[in-house]
Amino acid sequence: MALLDEYLIRKQAAMTLRLSEWTTARADGNTDAGVVALNASSTLAGTTGVRPTTAGTHRLISDSAPGLAGHNLGPTAPEMMLASLASCLVHTYVIQAVLLGVPLDDVRIDIAGTIDMARVIGGESPSPVHLENLTYCAHVVSPASSEAVGWLHAAVEENCPVLNTLRLPMHISRVEDESADASK
Repeated sequence: MALLDEYLIRKQAAMTLRLSEWTTARADGNTDAGVVALNASSTLAGTTGVRPTTAGTHRLISDSAPGLAGHNLGPTAPEMMLASLASCLVHTYVIQAVLLGVPLDDVRIDIAGTIDMARVIGGESPSPVHLENLTYCAHVVSPASSEAVGWLHAAVEENCPVLNTLRLPMHISRVEDESADASK
């Protein structure tokens, strides 16, 4: 018996119920069933430089290291992006393990990358500032065969939303601040 069996059973029940609800709603003409709207916002906390960030109904703190006048009270935005990817990968491993019937004892994701911050603070950089050289290591502990774990890795690569968002080109557009127009 795998260590996470009890959780995976609960997860499977929840996924089955949700899929049934969405399938029924789509059959009834609701083409948006299963589409989840997400939101986040961040602001500057006065002169501290700390950035309280709301993601859905949760509040996080982002900060800079002292070298950029921060207090190191929370992760930087690029670190939060890596953390989001790590969390999404772990969750996708769980979901795909349920779907494939792969027992799990544990799963952990380690992610690393680099970023050339020189351009952010006015220095020279050969390309637009972005995270580079991202790698992740999936530590999957399972009594399943190495072949089954290989199928699990492949399914995660195909179905992880944050991983695919980072890999696939996407247009991001800035919209006008309507509240700024109201103050005129």
